Amino acid sequence: MPELVEILDQTPSRIRRLIEDKHLLGIKRNGVLSVPADFLKDGEPLVHLRGTLFLLEDAGFSTEEAMEWLLSEEETLGVAPIDALISGRKTEVRRITQALA
Repeated sequence: MPELVEILDQTPSRIRRLIEDKHLLGIKRNGVLSVPADFLKDGEPLVHLRGTLFLLEDAGFSTEEAMEWLLSEEETLGVAPIDALISGRKTEVRRITQALA
């Protein structure tokens, strides 16, 4: 969390709000809230992440399952979904996400 506060130049409560509002995805590891660096771009939450997080939630994914799916290689994409989002393949990622439901 301290690194995230510095990177985003936001208060801890604002960062928790970004997570609650699905602009970011974070999980606790050893009692510390953790957000992968890949979920940020230019000091801001990755723009295309939010819609994908809503789709994963609608598909019944828990926070941990969504995190694992985003960071693990997806066979149909050939890369991890987060890497596809970063490279601008939002539509393809969301199509696959909708099929998961």
